[in-house]
Amino acid sequence: MKRARTRLAWEFVAAMSVLAVVAAVLFVVNSDGGKVAGTAVPARPAPTAPSLAPYLAVKIDNVAAARPQTGLAAADVIYVEPVEGGLTRLVALYADDTPASVGPVRSARRTDIELLAQYGKPVLAYSGAAPELLPALRAADVVNASPAQAADAFFRAGTKGAPHNLFLRPAALPGGAAPPANAPLLTGSAPAGGVPVTQHAIGYPAARYTVTWSPRVHRWLITMDGTPVVSTESGRLTAATVVVQTVRVIAREGVDDARGNPSPVARTVGAGKAIVFRDGKSHTGTWSRATATSPTRFRTTGGAALPVADGPVWVFLTSS
Repeated sequence: MKRARTRLAWEFVAAMSVLAVVAAVLFVVNSDGGKVAGTAVPARPAPTAPSLAPYLAVKIDNVAAARPQTGLAAADVIYVEPVEGGLTRLVALYADDTPASVGPVRSARRTDIELLAQYGKPVLAYSGAAPELLPALRAADVVNASPAQAADAFFRAGTKGAPHNLFLRPAALPGGAAPPANAPLLTGSAPAGGVPVTQHAIGYPAARYTVTWSPRVHRWLITMDGTPVVSTESGRLTAATVVVQTVRVIAREGVDDARGNPSPVARTVGAGKAIVFRDGKSHTGTWSRATATSPTRFRTTGGAALPVADGPVWVFLTSS
């Protein structure tokens, strides 16, 4: 009997505790919409840094003779860089997922050294570089992986003629890469606002891109010079986020190509204007990066964080 009374007493205490909690909640519920007073309910989660892993960066040929490329669909981030003659070249960055092959692989530029410093110590796969640039590449905080350092990782294949037929086997690359201290790009929900956009053109002197929003796949479709950009292993390429990052471009650095065209250098440390396209909207804002090893951060014109969406990111480095 004593045990029964004890059990009943505990059940009574438990029941009263539950009633007390319910009463407390009812006390603070206000009359407009059932929100709990004094409780912050964020409209969108704060931007987050993804788990950091060592990166592989591959310089990809992007002229008409090199397309379609291979292995681009697996890239986490693709940068479009200005190069000689008003053309562009790609830097494809891979973290957790690397394809069996990537290419065509082309030469490195001085732009790559500053751009990739925010990615820790990545493996940089490239076909070669101008002799004037080689000392800077050797001194950079990257794992140099050209055919001179990693011959077994490269092969020539396909029907394209040289130099548009050099491909990479990422699995055969040397180790030694290290992740960045901070995520180069933050991922999170879009800030408030934005302007609905269905299409946007991005121009270079000798290359033109168009990004088109597809509600069906909830991605931006990439077009270059009027032709859909595709990768041989996946079909048409899409992006969850497209960034147009306006940077200072130095027209001449004392390195020319075989035709005498000066090699431009895109400076990605500093600050400038940016437009971030995601979720079918454009967000006008700014970018900033204090030092070479600092991450790039995007903000709205009002100063709110402007993170990228989950999925592939294309960043177009354009001149002011």
